[in-house]
Amino acid sequence: MISVSCSSDKENKVSSQNSNKIAGLRNSIPEIKFSETIHDFGKIIQGEVVGTNFTFTNTGSSNLLVLDASASCGCTVPKWSKEPIPPDGKGSLEVIFDSSGREGKQNKSITVRTNASDQNIVLYITAEVETEK
Repeated sequence: MISVSCSSDKENKVSSQNSNKIAGLRNSIPEIKFSETIHDFGKIIQGEVVGTNFTFTNTGSSNLLVLDASASCGCTVPKWSKEPIPPDGKGSLEVIFDSSGREGKQNKSITVRTNASDQNIVLYITAEVETEK
């Protein structure tokens, strides 16, 4: 069987260039890599407010955006920059934990949503909240 194409060499070249651009866009994605995903505050006194920074790097090939970060509890508040992080750039997500009204072992999670290929990342904080004696 003989196959006949109605497209010209010029059309084939344009189509090939467009395919390469689309493939390049697929490969041009941000990637987020946290230096740690768990932080233990250790023993703290009830009512103490403590914080930590989770640092990360954009290991991808386009700008990284942190779109949202939500905590599992109202006692935990995440804060982050809304600015794009360029490839190889670094950023941080601050987490504040208020131990008021808490007692004993505390395990909280923070879900981070980005425009990276691995869109949802979960960070964890722990603390042992003791009452004053």
